[in-house]
Amino acid sequence: MMSKNYREITAEVSAGLVKLRADMPETLRGFSALAGAAGKHGALDKKTKELIAMALSVAARCDPCLGFHADALVKLGCSRAEFEEMLGMCIYMGGGPALMVAAQALQAFEQYGGAAPADA
Repeated sequence: MMSKNYREITAEVSAGLVKLRADMPETLRGFSALAGAAGKHGALDKKTKELIAMALSVAARCDPCLGFHADALVKLGCSRAEFEEMLGMCIYMGGGPALMVAAQALQAFEQYGGAAPADA
C-alpha cells in the first residue's frame, strides 16, 4: 500500500478551499453554517459525531476527509480503542474495500498524533 501523508493532503485541500472561499463566499459560508449546526454538541457529543463523520469518510474513500476527521478526533481525545471500534463497524458494513480504507484511516489518525496500540 502506498503511504499517504494526510497532513500534506489536508494542507493542499485547505489551500484550495481558501480560493473557493474567495470565489464562492456565500456557498462556503452556507457549508460552514451547515457543518457548525451538524457538529455542535446535542443529544450526541462532538466526539461521537466526529466518529460518524470518519466512518462516512471511510465509506466515501475520501482522503482529505480522513485527514480532517482524524485531526478532529485526536483533538477531541479519541482513544485508539474507540477509533478502532468505529473502524470495525466500517469494515463490517463495507467489506473488503472498507478494510483497505480503514487501514488508511488508521494511518491518518497516527499521523495526527493518535495514540499508539496499548501494547506498543
